[in-house]
Amino acid sequence: MAGLPFDQRDGEIWWDGTFVPWSEAKLHVLSHGLHYASSVFEGERAYGGRIFKSEEHTARLHESARVLGFEIPYSEAVINAAKDELLQRMNLVDAYIRPVAWRGSEMMGVSAQANTIHLAIAAWEWPSYFKPEERLKGIRLDMAQYRRPDPATAPFKSKAAGLYMICTLSKHEAERKGYADALMLDWRGQVAEATGANVFFVKDGKIHTPTPDCFLDGITRRTVIDLAKRRGFDLIERVIMPDELETFEQCFLTGTAAEVTPVSEIGPYTFEVGEITKALMTDYDAVVRPSAPQLQAAAG
Repeated sequence: MAGLPFDQRDGEIWWDGTFVPWSEAKLHVLSHGLHYASSVFEGERAYGGRIFKSEEHTARLHESARVLGFEIPYSEAVINAAKDELLQRMNLVDAYIRPVAWRGSEMMGVSAQANTIHLAIAAWEWPSYFKPEERLKGIRLDMAQYRRPDPATAPFKSKAAGLYMICTLSKHEAERKGYADALMLDWRGQVAEATGANVFFVKDGKIHTPTPDCFLDGITRRTVIDLAKRRGFDLIERVIMPDELETFEQCFLTGTAAEVTPVSEIGPYTFEVGEITKALMTDYDAVVRPSAPQLQAAAG
Protein backbone atom coordinates (compact mmCIF):
# COMPACT_ATOMS: atom_id res chain seq x y z
CA MET A 1 0.00 0.00 0.00
CA ALA A 2 3.04 2.27 0.10
CA GLY A 3 2.17 4.10 -3.12
CA LEU A 4 -1.59 4.42 -2.58
CA PRO A 5 -3.15 7.80 -1.71
CA PHE A 6 -4.07 7.93 1.95
CA ASP A 7 -7.80 8.08 1.24
CA GLN A 8 -7.70 4.87 -0.78
CA ARG A 9 -6.06 2.45 1.61
CA ASP A 10 -7.45 -0.62 3.36
CA GLY A 11 -7.88 -1.26 7.04
CA GLU A 12 -9.55 0.52 9.92
CA ILE A 13 -9.36 3.89 11.64
CA TRP A 14 -10.43 4.60 15.21
CA TRP A 15 -13.05 7.37 14.96
CA ASP A 16 -14.84 8.92 17.95
CA GLY A 17 -14.70 5.74 19.99
CA THR A 18 -15.26 3.05 17.39
CA PHE A 19 -13.35 1.35 14.59
CA VAL A 20 -14.61 2.18 11.12
CA PRO A 21 -13.48 0.98 7.67
CA TRP A 22 -10.63 3.15 6.36
CA SER A 23 -12.68 4.32 3.38
CA GLU A 24 -15.51 5.53 5.63
CA ALA A 25 -13.38 7.76 7.86
CA LYS A 26 -14.57 11.03 6.33
CA LEU A 27 -15.55 14.45 7.61
CA HIS A 28 -17.66 17.19 6.11
CA VAL A 29 -16.07 19.89 3.98
CA LEU A 30 -17.47 22.51 6.40
CA SER A 31 -15.54 21.23 9.40
CA HIS A 32 -14.06 24.03 11.46
CA GLY A 33 -10.71 22.25 11.72
CA LEU A 34 -10.30 22.44 7.94
CA HIS A 35 -11.19 26.12 7.55
CA TYR A 36 -9.70 27.60 10.72
CA ALA A 37 -6.95 25.11 11.66
CA SER A 38 -8.62 24.32 15.00
CA SER A 39 -6.94 20.93 14.99
CA VAL A 40 -4.13 19.25 16.93
CA PHE A 41 -2.30 16.03 16.21
CA GLU A 42 0.52 13.70 17.20
CA GLY A 43 3.08 11.72 15.23
CA GLU A 44 4.13 8.46 16.87
CA ARG A 45 6.05 5.38 15.85
CA ALA A 46 5.74 1.75 16.79
CA TYR A 47 8.75 -0.54 16.78
CA GLY A 48 8.24 -4.26 17.15
CA GLY A 49 4.57 -3.66 17.90
CA ARG A 50 5.30 -1.22 20.76
CA ILE A 51 4.49 2.49 20.45
CA PHE A 52 7.47 4.50 21.63
CA LYS A 53 6.53 6.83 24.50
CA SER A 54 2.83 6.39 23.75
CA GLU A 55 1.68 7.86 27.06
CA GLU A 56 3.87 10.95 26.64
CA HIS A 57 2.47 11.58 23.17
CA THR A 58 -1.11 11.25 24.38
CA ALA A 59 -0.48 13.63 27.27
CA ARG A 60 0.89 16.17 24.79
CA LEU A 61 -2.16 15.70 22.55
CA HIS A 62 -4.44 16.59 25.46
CA GLU A 63 -2.27 19.57 26.35
CA SER A 64 -2.21 20.77 22.73
CA ALA A 65 -6.01 20.75 22.68
CA ARG A 66 -6.13 22.65 25.96
CA VAL A 67 -3.82 25.32 24.51
CA LEU A 68 -6.21 25.66 21.54
CA GLY A 69 -9.14 26.07 23.91
CA PHE A 70 -10.90 22.73 23.64
CA GLU A 71 -11.03 19.45 25.54
CA ILE A 72 -10.68 16.05 23.91
CA PRO A 73 -13.67 13.95 25.12
CA TYR A 74 -11.60 10.79 25.59
CA SER A 75 -9.27 10.08 28.48
CA GLU A 76 -5.58 9.40 27.99
CA ALA A 77 -6.15 5.78 29.03
CA VAL A 78 -8.85 5.30 26.39
CA ILE A 79 -6.63 6.82 23.68
CA ASN A 80 -3.63 4.70 24.64
CA ALA A 81 -5.72 1.53 24.57
CA ALA A 82 -7.23 2.52 21.22
CA LYS A 83 -3.78 3.00 19.68
CA ASP A 84 -2.64 -0.43 20.87
CA GLU A 85 -5.78 -2.15 19.61
CA LEU A 86 -5.52 -0.35 16.27
CA LEU A 87 -2.02 -1.72 15.72
CA GLN A 88 -3.28 -5.23 16.38
CA ARG A 89 -6.32 -4.86 14.13
CA MET A 90 -4.13 -3.44 11.33
CA ASN A 91 -1.56 -6.21 11.88
CA LEU A 92 1.22 -3.61 12.09
CA VAL A 93 4.58 -4.14 13.78
CA ASP A 94 6.70 -1.18 12.64
CA ALA A 95 4.33 1.69 11.97
CA TYR A 96 3.46 5.35 12.19
CA ILE A 97 0.48 6.40 14.32
CA ARG A 98 -1.44 9.63 13.76
CA PRO A 99 -4.01 10.76 16.36
CA VAL A 100 -5.80 13.96 15.33
CA ALA A 101 -8.47 16.00 17.13
CA TRP A 102 -10.51 18.81 15.61
CA ARG A 103 -13.56 21.06 15.96
CA GLY A 104 -16.54 19.83 13.94
CA SER A 105 -19.24 21.50 11.87
CA GLU A 106 -21.95 22.88 14.16
CA MET A 107 -20.69 26.47 13.74
CA MET A 108 -18.80 27.86 10.75
CA GLY A 109 -17.01 31.08 11.58
CA VAL A 110 -14.10 32.27 13.64
CA SER A 111 -16.12 31.52 16.77
CA ALA A 112 -17.01 27.86 17.21
CA GLN A 113 -17.82 27.51 20.89
CA ALA A 114 -20.55 24.92 20.36
CA ASN A 115 -18.70 22.64 17.96
CA THR A 116 -18.30 18.96 18.77
CA ILE A 117 -14.73 17.85 19.34
CA HIS A 118 -13.77 14.79 17.29
CA LEU A 119 -10.84 12.42 17.58
CA ALA A 120 -9.51 9.94 15.06
CA ILE A 121 -6.48 7.64 15.12
CA ALA A 122 -4.89 6.11 12.02
CA ALA A 123 -1.85 3.87 11.65
CA TRP A 124 0.16 2.69 8.69
CA GLU A 125 3.47 1.14 7.80
CA TRP A 126 6.15 3.79 7.44
CA PRO A 127 9.88 3.29 6.80
CA SER A 128 12.57 5.94 7.27
CA TYR A 129 11.35 9.54 6.84
CA PHE A 130 14.38 10.33 4.68
CA LYS A 131 15.82 8.06 2.00
CA PRO A 132 18.08 5.48 3.74
CA GLU A 133 21.07 6.26 1.53
CA GLU A 134 20.67 9.98 2.29
CA ARG A 135 20.29 9.42 6.02
CA LEU A 136 23.54 7.44 6.32
CA LYS A 137 25.65 10.03 4.52
CA GLY A 138 23.81 13.03 5.94
CA ILE A 139 20.93 14.96 4.40
CA ARG A 140 21.18 18.40 2.81
CA LEU A 141 19.17 21.35 4.16
CA ASP A 142 18.20 24.62 2.54
CA MET A 143 17.65 27.82 4.50
CA ALA A 144 13.91 28.43 4.84
CA GLN A 145 12.31 31.70 3.82
CA TYR A 146 9.70 31.57 6.59
CA ARG A 147 10.49 31.92 10.28
CA ARG A 148 9.03 30.48 13.46
CA PRO A 149 6.73 33.17 14.86
CA ASP A 150 6.93 35.21 18.04
CA PRO A 151 5.24 33.29 20.91
CA ALA A 152 2.96 36.31 21.34
CA THR A 153 1.50 35.58 17.89
CA ALA A 154 1.06 31.78 17.87
CA PRO A 155 0.41 28.96 20.40
CA PHE A 156 3.80 27.30 19.82
CA LYS A 157 3.48 24.90 22.76
CA SER A 158 0.64 23.14 20.94
CA LYS A 159 1.25 20.64 18.16
CA ALA A 160 -1.38 22.50 16.17
CA ALA A 161 -2.06 21.94 12.48
CA GLY A 162 -1.92 25.63 11.57
CA LEU A 163 1.66 26.00 12.76
CA TYR A 164 2.82 23.62 10.02
CA MET A 165 1.67 25.67 7.04
CA ILE A 166 5.02 27.49 6.78
CA CYS A 167 6.78 24.16 7.29
CA THR A 168 5.08 22.66 4.24
CA LEU A 169 5.91 25.74 2.17
CA SER A 170 9.54 25.66 3.29
CA LYS A 171 10.01 21.94 2.72
CA HIS A 172 8.41 22.11 -0.73
CA GLU A 173 10.73 24.94 -1.74
CA ALA A 174 13.76 23.03 -0.41
CA GLU A 175 12.77 19.90 -2.32
CA ARG A 176 12.37 21.90 -5.52
CA LYS A 177 16.01 22.94 -5.11
CA GLY A 178 17.16 19.37 -4.51
CA TYR A 179 17.43 19.53 -0.72
CA ALA A 180 15.80 17.10 1.70
CA ASP A 181 14.54 19.72 4.15
CA ALA A 182 15.06 23.29 5.35
CA LEU A 183 16.44 24.96 8.46
CA MET A 184 14.13 27.58 9.91
CA LEU A 185 15.15 30.63 11.89
CA ASP A 186 12.82 32.30 14.38
CA TRP A 187 11.39 35.80 14.22
CA ARG A 188 14.55 37.16 15.87
CA GLY A 189 16.82 35.59 13.25
CA GLN A 190 18.05 32.86 15.59
CA VAL A 191 18.40 29.21 14.55
CA ALA A 192 15.19 27.36 15.49
CA GLU A 193 14.50 23.95 13.91
CA ALA A 194 13.91 22.09 10.65
CA THR A 195 10.40 21.90 9.18
CA GLY A 196 9.44 18.84 11.23
CA ALA A 197 12.40 18.09 13.49
CA ASN A 198 14.64 19.68 16.10
CA VAL A 199 18.28 20.43 15.33
CA PHE A 200 21.55 19.79 17.18
CA PHE A 201 25.16 20.80 16.46
CA VAL A 202 28.52 19.49 17.66
CA LYS A 203 31.67 21.53 18.25
CA ASP A 204 34.83 20.52 20.15
CA GLY A 205 33.09 17.48 21.62
CA LYS A 206 30.14 19.47 22.97
CA ILE A 207 26.54 19.34 21.74
CA HIS A 208 24.64 22.57 21.19
CA THR A 209 20.92 22.95 20.50
CA PRO A 210 18.59 25.97 20.32
CA THR A 211 16.46 26.78 23.35
CA PRO A 212 12.84 25.80 22.49
CA ASP A 213 11.23 29.09 23.46
CA CYS A 214 9.20 29.54 20.26
CA PHE A 215 9.00 26.02 18.81
CA LEU A 216 8.00 22.59 20.06
CA ASP A 217 10.30 20.88 22.57
CA GLY A 218 10.08 17.52 20.85
CA ILE A 219 9.67 14.22 22.66
CA THR A 220 12.49 12.75 20.57
CA ARG A 221 14.55 15.86 21.30
CA ARG A 222 14.22 15.27 25.03
CA THR A 223 14.99 11.57 24.59
CA VAL A 224 18.22 12.33 22.73
CA ILE A 225 19.23 14.94 25.30
CA ASP A 226 18.86 12.26 28.00
CA LEU A 227 20.92 9.80 25.92
CA ALA A 228 23.64 12.40 25.38
CA LYS A 229 23.84 13.15 29.09
CA ARG A 230 23.92 9.42 29.87
CA ARG A 231 27.03 9.15 27.71
CA GLY A 232 28.58 12.07 29.52
CA PHE A 233 28.46 14.53 26.64
CA ASP A 234 28.24 18.20 27.49
CA LEU A 235 24.92 19.46 26.15
CA ILE A 236 24.21 23.15 25.94
CA GLU A 237 20.79 24.68 25.20
CA ARG A 238 21.34 28.26 24.07
CA VAL A 239 20.78 30.94 21.46
CA ILE A 240 22.46 29.93 18.18
CA MET A 241 22.93 32.48 15.43
CA PRO A 242 23.19 31.59 11.71
CA ASP A 243 26.76 32.93 11.44
CA GLU A 244 27.83 30.20 13.89
CA LEU A 245 26.93 27.42 11.45
CA GLU A 246 30.36 27.53 9.82
CA THR A 247 32.00 26.79 13.20
CA PHE A 248 30.17 23.51 13.89
CA GLU A 249 31.64 20.15 12.94
CA GLN A 250 28.54 17.95 13.08
CA CYS A 251 24.80 18.47 12.79
CA PHE A 252 21.82 16.18 13.20
CA LEU A 253 18.02 16.32 13.40
CA THR A 254 15.72 14.58 15.85
CA GLY A 255 12.03 13.77 15.57
CA THR A 256 9.56 10.91 15.71
CA ALA A 257 9.67 10.55 11.93
CA ALA A 258 13.30 11.65 11.45
CA GLU A 259 14.58 9.68 14.49
CA VAL A 260 18.27 10.79 14.63
CA THR A 261 19.31 11.91 11.14
CA PRO A 262 22.75 13.35 10.33
CA VAL A 263 22.99 16.55 8.29
CA SER A 264 25.83 17.00 5.79
CA GLU A 265 24.96 20.47 4.49
CA ILE A 266 22.97 23.56 5.44
CA GLY A 267 23.16 25.98 2.54
CA PRO A 268 26.87 26.74 2.07
CA TYR A 269 27.96 25.03 5.29
CA THR A 270 29.15 21.40 5.46
CA PHE A 271 29.29 18.91 8.33
CA GLU A 272 30.74 15.48 8.91
CA VAL A 273 28.78 12.47 10.13
CA GLY A 274 30.99 12.24 13.20
CA GLU A 275 31.32 9.87 16.12
CA ILE A 276 28.98 11.76 18.45
CA THR A 277 26.23 11.74 15.85
CA LYS A 278 26.80 8.05 15.14
CA ALA A 279 26.78 7.21 18.85
CA LEU A 280 23.44 8.94 19.38
CA MET A 281 21.97 7.25 16.31
CA THR A 282 23.00 3.90 17.80
CA ASP A 283 21.73 4.78 21.26
CA TYR A 284 18.37 5.95 19.95
CA ASP A 285 17.97 2.78 17.89
CA ALA A 286 18.67 0.78 21.05
CA VAL A 287 15.94 2.61 22.95
CA VAL A 288 13.25 2.26 20.31
CA ARG A 289 14.29 -1.22 19.15
CA PRO A 290 15.10 -2.96 22.45
CA SER A 291 15.22 -6.38 20.79
CA ALA A 292 18.71 -5.58 19.53
CA PRO A 293 20.95 -6.53 22.52
CA GLN A 294 24.14 -5.18 20.97
CA LEU A 295 22.51 -1.76 20.76
CA GLN A 296 21.09 -1.91 24.27
CA ALA A 297 24.59 -2.06 25.67
CA ALA A 298 25.54 1.08 23.78
CA ALA A 299 22.62 2.96 25.32
CA GLY A 300 23.84 2.15 28.82
